[in-house]
Amino acid sequence: QSWSRGMSYCLHSESHLDAGPIYVRENGKLHVVNPGAGGVQNVTPKTRPFSLFSRSFSVELCMNREDDRARRQRTDHFIFTYTKEGNLRYSAKSLFSLVLGYISDNVDHIDSLIGFPEQIAEKLFSAAEARQKFTEPVTGLRALQKFTEAYGSLVLCSLCLRNRYLVISEKLEEIKSFRELTCLDLSCCKLGDEHELLEHLTKEALSSVKRLLLKDNSLSDAGLRRMTAPVRVLKKGLENLLVLDLSCNPKITDVGIRYLLSFKKLNCLDISGTGLKDVDAVIKRLQMQIGLVHSKVPLKEFDHSNCKTEGWAEQTVLQWEQAVMEAMKPQDNLSSRAAALRFYGKTHRIEEVVKCTLVEPETKASGNLQFYKENVQNCHLPLKKEVAGSHELKNNKKRALAEQERERTSKQKHLCLTVEDWDLLNTY
Repeated sequence: QSWSRGMSYCLHSESHLDAGPIYVRENGKLHVVNPGAGGVQNVTPKTRPFSLFSRSFSVELCMNREDDRARRQRTDHFIFTYTKEGNLRYSAKSLFSLVLGYISDNVDHIDSLIGFPEQIAEKLFSAAEARQKFTEPVTGLRALQKFTEAYGSLVLCSLCLRNRYLVISEKLEEIKSFRELTCLDLSCCKLGDEHELLEHLTKEALSSVKRLLLKDNSLSDAGLRRMTAPVRVLKKGLENLLVLDLSCNPKITDVGIRYLLSFKKLNCLDISGTGLKDVDAVIKRLQMQIGLVHSKVPLKEFDHSNCKTEGWAEQTVLQWEQAVMEAMKPQDNLSSRAAALRFYGKTHRIEEVVKCTLVEPETKASGNLQFYKENVQNCHLPLKKEVAGSHELKNNKKRALAEQERERTSKQKHLCLTVEDWDLLNTY
C-alpha cells in the first residue's frame, strides 16, 4: 500500500510542491524514483531502464474476499470446459441465458405473463424450476400463480395425487392454483366431505375436468350433494365430467347416487365398494336416466394407468413430494423409540403401520359396479366384444380375472407398507 501511495504521489508530483527525493525498495535494493530539486545529486543513475512492475509482481483481486453468493453469480456468466490437452477454457454465456437466469431468480416479482410468448415462458418456467423457486413457501406460490393465470393447461393438464395426502396438506394453495385441468386423480387420500380441495372442485377454474378419480376418500352422501350442487342448480362446475370413480367409499348410499344423475355427459362410472342397499334399483336408474349400462368386466378407465402428471410443472410436483419426504425423515426413529418404551413397560399403546384398506369389505358384497355408455367405444375393454362369441372363452376369462382379483385382494390385506414404500412403488 505504501508503494502504491508513493507511486500515485510520484505520478501526480507535477501538480504538487516538490517534497524531495522519493526512494522505493525493490528486491532488497533501494532506488530513486523522483530525485528532488534540492535533494542529493551524487546518486548514480540506473543503467537499466526503469520498470514499473517486475516479472514476479502479483496482484490479489478483491473479489476473492467477497461472499460465495456474489462469486457464484459472477461465475454463472461463463461456461467452463476442458480441452483435449487438459487446459481449462471458458466462454461467456449468451445474453439470453443471462437474462433468463436473472428473471428466474426474481420470478416472484413478475407482474403478469399474459400475452407473453409461450415458447419463452416454458424456458423461463424450466429455469425457475431448476432453481427450485416453486418450492419456496410464499414466493413459490406467487410465482406459480403468474404462470397458471397466463398459460392454464400448458402448466399442467393432468395431475395425479394418488396416495399423496401429505403433498395435498402441505401444498394445498399451490394445487388450487392450477387451472384448466382435464384429469385429476385424488385416490386413496382420505379427504372426507369437508376438505377444502373437494370444495375447490366446484369452482370455475376446474370446470374443464373430464376425468375425476375419488376412490377411497371417505366420502358420503353429503359430500356428493356439495360436489354436484353447482351442476344441479347453476349448470356449472363439473358439467363436463366424463369419467368418475367413487369406489371404496362405503358411506355413499342410494341417496347419494341420485345426485350423480345431474352428470348428463358422464360416460364411465365406478361405484364399487359403496354402501348401496338396492343395487338392482340403482342399476336401472342409471340406465334409464343417464344411459349408463352395467359392465360385466372391469373397465380400463379405472385401472389408474392412464392418469399421470403431465405439463410444465411435472417436475415441480415431484420436488414437492421430495421436500415432504425429507421433512418426514427425522420421524423414522419414532418406531424404535416406541418399541423401547414398550420393552420397559412405559407405554401400552404403539402406533402400528397403517395398512392399505383400498378393498373394503363392502366391495366383495356389492361386487363390480362399473358402468359405461354403449355408444362410446372407449369406455370398455375389448373383452366386452367377445361376450356374444364363445361362452367358454368368456367364462375362462372371468375366472382368470376373479383369480387375479382374489390374489390382489389377499396381497393388499396382508401387506403392510410404510409411506416411503408406497411413494417408492408409485415412482415405477
